[in-house]
Amino acid sequence: MTADHYFSAEPSTPARHGTVEFSVAGRDYALTAASGVFSAARLDPGTAVLLRKADLPTAGTLLDLGCGYGPIACVLAREAPGATVYAVDVNSRARDLTAANAAALDLAVRVHAPDEVPDDVTFTEIWSNPPTHVGKAELHAMLTRWLPRLAPGGVAWLVINRHLGGDSLHSWLVGHGWAVARTASQKGFRVLRVTRKTD
Repeated sequence: MTADHYFSAEPSTPARHGTVEFSVAGRDYALTAASGVFSAARLDPGTAVLLRKADLPTAGTLLDLGCGYGPIACVLAREAPGATVYAVDVNSRARDLTAANAAALDLAVRVHAPDEVPDDVTFTEIWSNPPTHVGKAELHAMLTRWLPRLAPGGVAWLVINRHLGGDSLHSWLVGHGWAVARTASQKGFRVLRVTRKTD
């Protein structure tokens, strides 16, 4: 990887745009992506597994954490048209692409930098293909920041590459007081359903 990672706040590489096409739940998508954003050439295999194997919502206040160019956010907004969908990314280019892709599909998505989400907002569901390449410390800090914002009874759906720490993340989440179920495993990816533990 170059010094200009997809998790850079302001990518310095020129934006070379392309189209990523995929289908979820019988609906076709063609989203604009660009260099300097995660998985710009195709729908990331982990994201594909997550969208195929997790239970797509029908309502609620939903968060796409680390939204990239917006495939998860757009799917959530289309599958749950009455929901309030937030898309968060540190990468300004990613946020711009997500906003443009949602607008092109006439979808209501609230796109924000992490610090722009109002503190009083809680989420019925959090969806994320988290950035494992930032390292464990950053990954754990991100989840420590956002998972507590699950509303009562809320659920987080995470997809993690088994070879990039999927099982160790599972153990870390359990060790930090979360109830974690591995609901699917496909193509080397773990789909984790994370909720608060109940007495």
